[in-house]
Amino acid sequence: MMIDTVSTWHGLVESRDPKGLDELLAEDVVFHSPVVHTPQAGKGVTTLYLTAALHVFGNDSFRYVREVVGARDAVLEFEVEVDGIQVNGVDMIRWNDEGRIVDFKVMVRPLKAINLIHEKMAAML
Repeated sequence: MMIDTVSTWHGLVESRDPKGLDELLAEDVVFHSPVVHTPQAGKGVTTLYLTAALHVFGNDSFRYVREVVGARDAVLEFEVEVDGIQVNGVDMIRWNDEGRIVDFKVMVRPLKAINLIHEKMAAML
C-alpha cells in the first residue's frame, strides 16, 4: 500500500511526534540541512535531524503557507517564529514508489534565522 507522503508528513508536524518517521523514511533517504554543507545519508541520521527540527520548530506559530505538490515530490513553504525571530523556509521532499521519503531538503531565510536554527539544532544533536 502506498503512503500518502504529504498528508503523513503534515500529521507528523501537527502532532510533533517523530514516531511515524520510521514508516515514512526510506532506508537510503538523504537529508540536506540548511546549515550543514554535506548531505546526510541514511534513515538514522535523517531521523535525528527531523526529530530535532520537530522540537526546534514545534510551536504554535509554525504553519505551512504554500504547497506545490507533484506526483513524486513537493515543496512546502513554512513560517515560524523562534525566540522572537521570524523564520521563513521550504521543505523540499521527494519520495519513491511506495511513498517513502528518499530526499528531504530544508532551506531557511533570513541569515539571522539560519544562525539561530544552527545554534538550536546543534544543541539538540
